[in-house]
Amino acid sequence: MSQYIFRRLLLMIPTLIGIMTINFFIVQVAPGGPVEQAIAKVQGLGGDATSRMGTGGSTEIIQRDTSQDSGYRGAQGVDPEFIKQLEQQYGFDKPLLERYFLMLWNYAKFDFGESFYRDIKVTDLLLEKMPVSISLGLWTTLLVYLISIPLGIKKAAKHNSQFDVWTSTLVIIGYAIPAFLFALMLIVVFAGGTYFNWFPLRGLTSDNFEQLSLGGKILDYFWHLALPVTASVIGSFASLTMLTKNAFLDEIGKQYVVTARAKGCTESRVLYGHVFRNAMLLVLAGMPAALIGIFLTGSMLIEVIFSLDGLGLLGFESVVNRDYPVIFGSLYIFTLVGLLLKLVTDIAYTVIDPRINFEGQK
Repeated sequence: MSQYIFRRLLLMIPTLIGIMTINFFIVQVAPGGPVEQAIAKVQGLGGDATSRMGTGGSTEIIQRDTSQDSGYRGAQGVDPEFIKQLEQQYGFDKPLLERYFLMLWNYAKFDFGESFYRDIKVTDLLLEKMPVSISLGLWTTLLVYLISIPLGIKKAAKHNSQFDVWTSTLVIIGYAIPAFLFALMLIVVFAGGTYFNWFPLRGLTSDNFEQLSLGGKILDYFWHLALPVTASVIGSFASLTMLTKNAFLDEIGKQYVVTARAKGCTESRVLYGHVFRNAMLLVLAGMPAALIGIFLTGSMLIEVIFSLDGLGLLGFESVVNRDYPVIFGSLYIFTLVGLLLKLVTDIAYTVIDPRINFEGQK
């Protein structure tokens, strides 16, 4: 197993390089980069904007005619010297390949540079936003698995019963309603929208959090998390529930289960002693994608709706503002975490089913 782990760790290097390379060159040809956005702000705001950007308030810099094509959309009539200043500020004064290899070298050292617009290191920015996303993702993932796996097993054991039919109806409804829409419903009902005002609408803690006792801080923390976690769970548990049920149904029909029942094993012993290990392999296979989805894509709209300043909201704002250091730094970290989670899943396979052996794989 140690050789397999070593090979997988080595394989992560070209995988990371490939993902970063594809995204780097796609972003380079995408319109509306930071230089173009800065030019657009200057063109739209005139002398005031140039003054704020350190040009001394002179409107000449945006009104001078030039026959030189800068290659930036909307740059007609803008002083080439001003464009050069912008390129130097955002690191676009270097050739494309030089920027690319410089990015790879810096990222190998986990040096992601500084945000274009926040005047803070990307690493510090990610660490600042991470507690919010970890809180939301951790409790969502924990509740999803605590609900979905037992419910899926119960549905498989009582297949086609009234319990299975009614719970399937609830699962379908939960799957059909987007998480963000359910979040809005929770706000309308429980956060002062129309009916009750039982829960706060924004943030992870209250303004007086530091003055509370330890027990008060814990209660305040979960009080703020109640609605966003509930909305995230509703939008995430349906797929895992049906995956667990179908995996158990597939195993229950096999010969070894019939043999175990013929030997007099209890239903609980059959489900959890024989079927569980084999059925959970499919559930584990989808765990990395589920975790990444819950922590990232699943939390972005929830963070926006409940004013939670986490990684999802940061990623969205970075894409809109073309904050390339934050975009690529986040992509690098999330890709690395996803690859490591996949490796952990493979290791978990061998723990659940000792018959699986990765040592022979090349």
